[in-house]
Amino acid sequence: MISLRWRLGVSLLVCILCLAYALPSVPGLGTALQAVLPDKKINLGLDLKGGIHLTLGVDVAKAVSNSLAMTGQDLRRVARDEQQVVVLRPRVVGGDRLEFLVPRAADESKLREVLHKFFPQLEVDEPQRGEAGQLRYVARFSPAEVTRLEDLALDQALRTIRNRIDQFGVAEPDIRKQEGHRIQVQLPGLSDPRRAVQILGQTAHLEFHLVRSDVDPSQPVLPPGVIALPYIEDGEAAEGREPRRIALERDAVLTGEDVADARASFDGSEAGVSLVFNARGADIFARLTGENVNRQMAIVLDGKVYSAPSIRERIAGGRAMITGRFTTEEANDLAVVLRAGSLPAPVSVLEERTVGPSLGQESIDSGIRAALVGAAAVIVFKAVYYGLSGIIADLMLCFTMLIVMAGMAALGATLTLPGIAGIVLTIGMAVDANVLIFERIREELHHGLTPLAAVKAGFERATISITDSNLTTIIATIILYQFGTGPIRGFAVTLSLGIVASMFTAIFVSRAIFEEWARKCGPKGISI
Repeated sequence: MISLRWRLGVSLLVCILCLAYALPSVPGLGTALQAVLPDKKINLGLDLKGGIHLTLGVDVAKAVSNSLAMTGQDLRRVARDEQQVVVLRPRVVGGDRLEFLVPRAADESKLREVLHKFFPQLEVDEPQRGEAGQLRYVARFSPAEVTRLEDLALDQALRTIRNRIDQFGVAEPDIRKQEGHRIQVQLPGLSDPRRAVQILGQTAHLEFHLVRSDVDPSQPVLPPGVIALPYIEDGEAAEGREPRRIALERDAVLTGEDVADARASFDGSEAGVSLVFNARGADIFARLTGENVNRQMAIVLDGKVYSAPSIRERIAGGRAMITGRFTTEEANDLAVVLRAGSLPAPVSVLEERTVGPSLGQESIDSGIRAALVGAAAVIVFKAVYYGLSGIIADLMLCFTMLIVMAGMAALGATLTLPGIAGIVLTIGMAVDANVLIFERIREELHHGLTPLAAVKAGFERATISITDSNLTTIIATIILYQFGTGPIRGFAVTLSLGIVASMFTAIFVSRAIFEEWARKCGPKGISI
């Protein structure tokens, strides 16, 4: 009797907890009770709520090339500070090789020591000796370092995109990595997909380059280490004409990775973005401006020069300003993406799909209709075929659905159309467990056992079969969740929750109810 009361008490406690977590997801009712109920609720997926689906490709090779260029700048600084070794013209060639010169051959051993101590990720070829005695080096990242940088670029892009979406104000986004250096983004309920695509697809790869005023950017062949980029201010000012190009040193001297904060600002009527560098960026910026007084430094965003101010003096404090012909909205959006983090590499939109809210509502209606029809058929069948026992099983089915809804809300899971299919399948599997138990109880009654003994024997002997069959299904759902994506995972979550819930209600709760019923009914038997 103590065991029976304990099981009934646990069942009642579970029911109360499930109601607390499931009610916030009920339209209208959840809002009215939000002050006393948990704030978690079931999120609707893209196929139910409508929104936008994006597949983004990350150019990780560009990230590796950028990191190699920054390593060249760090090598130049560290060699000078540690060993007084002069390193000239470090530049990236072919995207994967770093070339630099050492004017004095006597510094070879000192440079080797610097490379070994501070740059173990570099594989350096034997130096080539020039006629004037200088040493020409070619270095590249080790394969392990390349793999690490590619994985790091993808993870950083994922984190940056998530930060941008959070600042953009999209609720319940689904962002995950895919094979082939791709990122899948689902934004349910988005009302302005075009602007979201612009914010997510905008690389916001910020770089600072020194201007080469001694090079004509219009000439067909540029000197090594020089590039020509469009000057966006002139392009906007002269409509109908190609923008003027400006010659820059190929390798960036500073990137957006060192930006700690970015805010939209206004200088009179002109909108811009003010930048604040972190400690490393502020130190580099102060050193660069001090070494290049009277030279121009171009601010390059996504391959376009927005401004190229002249350096009048060393600039300390780690602050800079991006100006251009921005609208107020453009300046705010640019500040959002820079503040959330500059993407480590260019990102391209490989696929874009928009699901309208009307189509999502049709999916909800169809899914609910299928679930209701299936549930009604099951409820009627069990009530007719098993009598009062079938009605108890119907109540357990409702309890099972309550547990599934509460579990999804507590986990913050997203309900998708395949997830509704998993719920419908759960209804069928709950019936399967009840059929096994009821038929076993009938057999024991036919063998002449008392109702209480028949109930105990029926549950004990049917539990083994139910556990075995459900365990194999749970293993399949774990595999689906581990290797599936998007809606497949939604199906796995709802089905696994449904299996666990149906086993709890069919084996634990139902047994307590049936044993209590069998004790009270005595020899006259139970309706089954």
